[in-house]
Amino acid sequence: MATFPSFDPQYSATKRSQPIQRITQFGDGYQQRTSFGLNQDSKVWNLTFNVKDSDADTIETFLEARGKDGASFDWSPPDETTTYKWIAQSFSREMFESDRSRITTTFQQVFEP
Repeated sequence: MATFPSFDPQYSATKRSQPIQRITQFGDGYQQRTSFGLNQDSKVWNLTFNVKDSDADTIETFLEARGKDGASFDWSPPDETTTYKWIAQSFSREMFESDRSRITTTFQQVFEP
């Protein structure tokens, strides 16, 4: 299992929860909500890394390799010490000044053994 390189995202990182619920709407306006599945509250992180170009190369190579082999990777969110499994389906790289790049990506939590 691959582990994301140890680079910290900048402080505009955004975490979103995606709870899975089944909702039944009744004719009288009553609504019943039920959690669905074992892992019904996955997290999604929108991240930006402002790093040197050589570090951006490392991140880019890592994310491209995971995209090619379809594998998840281990990563600890900024507010936690626990490592979870993630995928990054896309990312972008902006070279915004000499020897500096900005990588923007979204990490989606996955549940695998």
